[in-house]
Amino acid sequence: MQLGERERRYVLQKFQGLKDPVRLVMFTQETECEFCADTRALVEQVASLSPLLSAEIYNFVLDREKATEYRVDKIPAIAIVGAADYGLRYYGIPAGYEFAALIEDIVDVSRGDSGLSAESRSQLKQLDAPVHLQVFTTPT
Repeated sequence: MQLGERERRYVLQKFQGLKDPVRLVMFTQETECEFCADTRALVEQVASLSPLLSAEIYNFVLDREKATEYRVDKIPAIAIVGAADYGLRYYGIPAGYEFAALIEDIVDVSRGDSGLSAESRSQLKQLDAPVHLQVFTTPT
């Protein structure tokens, strides 16, 4: 999978807002993974567009301790990690609309700011137990 010129320009424009380093920690394997090779290529291309980004590629089977550390249980998977690990994980290939969301998440992690309003932050502080959110999408 190769980024087109339009996508590349979009990413470069968005990455002007990067502040701190971000690691794209990807889990893959060589066999029986339909989108692993394309996702790896995408992660490496995106990381190459800014000196503040790096790509770390791990084998889901051989690097099991890393997968456990990042709480990754399926592949392909991308953990977006900045100064903190906010638990952001992408499973599957971030194509279509998900690509734009991936780029926005990278920028948010680099800034260390979700962009949530003060009211939303206040409401979230009232949570008294961990919450596990998952968003499922399908390519269109």
